[in-house]
Amino acid sequence: MDHLDKLESRSIHILREAYSEFNNICMLWSVGKDSTVMLWLARKAFFGHVPIPLVHIDTSYMIPEMIEHRDKLAKKWNLDMIYGQDEETLKAGNTFPNGQATHLECCGRLKTDALKNTLNGNWRRYRYNHNKDEYELDDNREPYTGVIVGARADEEGSRSKERYFSPRDRNNDWDIGDQPPEFWDQYKTDFAPGTHVRIHPLLDWTELDVWEYIQREKIPMVSLYFDQGEGKRYRSLGCGPCTETVDSTASTVDEVVEELKTGKFSNIAERDGRAQDKEDGGGLEELRKDGYM
Repeated sequence: MDHLDKLESRSIHILREAYSEFNNICMLWSVGKDSTVMLWLARKAFFGHVPIPLVHIDTSYMIPEMIEHRDKLAKKWNLDMIYGQDEETLKAGNTFPNGQATHLECCGRLKTDALKNTLNGNWRRYRYNHNKDEYELDDNREPYTGVIVGARADEEGSRSKERYFSPRDRNNDWDIGDQPPEFWDQYKTDFAPGTHVRIHPLLDWTELDVWEYIQREKIPMVSLYFDQGEGKRYRSLGCGPCTETVDSTASTVDEVVEELKTGKFSNIAERDGRAQDKEDGGGLEELRKDGYM
């Protein structure tokens, strides 16, 4: 069993454990490389069928190719696809692109607040109807007690403080100092009633691990990760107005893997192109304490 096999085996074990232990869980899918790998692992864990709803937080500022890729795979893989958003903020125009908020304020509204209220059922959810090929208002407002997230410890500082099974309170708030110990393959899954749990199957994967796995498994990726002839590509994906490209001529998965192996980005944070990280001094800890993904 090689390195990728071991990572895959552990992630599949955690996905199955989460499905077994928690009554009403969902999986966040941002359409980025990490959560798409996580989705692929879920398909493997459950033999081609994903028995867990996929939740996407749509800020309405996502790069259009991301939404197209989401819906394409939702149809192809017959996914139970749901999206939620902060409709009130969008209607009022209180966002960064409209000049009415800082990057962090905008993220707090369109991502953190939207995520928390989509998960707890306070705000409207929209579910994809495969028969009609369209999203419809979802009548089910039952709160999700757990959510599976594609966070990696090496991606950003606050994520390195996570656990595989990381408890939050009823409001999704995260107490970093009150995390359960996880020794070897022993995970705490018996939390007090009312605890919201974040589950992180990819916690010990690296950026290179993710891309080598994509390469091995031939996982379909959104084209934004590859150079389209302009000498630039996205390394991390987010809202269009707040996400920058990196200089790169890598136009295939193989070329991305080779580029990462050269160490070209070894001294550049993976999320360096995400404006909210820079505004927050390079970290997202405060946002994540309040429930950010």
